[in-house]
Amino acid sequence: MKLVNVTNSHSQMVYNQLENTDANMIKVYTIGNTTVIYTDAYKHAEIVLKNDNRNILPSEVDFVHKYFKRKLDEGTYDFSDISYLESPGLIEMSITKK
Repeated sequence: MKLVNVTNSHSQMVYNQLENTDANMIKVYTIGNTTVIYTDAYKHAEIVLKNDNRNILPSEVDFVHKYFKRKLDEGTYDFSDISYLESPGLIEMSITKK
């Protein structure tokens, strides 16, 4: 699997999120038909996996979790305290900052 950064293709969504939430950075990626939205805010980070055609696969969740755990500073983020919200075609991971 490979995450492809497609943030520039979602400029209106990024603009709206930055204007209306506490986010200070948003990046949008794809893994095939699954969209991954990474949002960084002052006290937390959110990672949303979304697929309009099917449910999110456990392998996708595992891949994204490992990718961001590698990319993000473990001194700043508490990876032992990740909360998950699941619904059909959508998974949200919330990571608190230390």
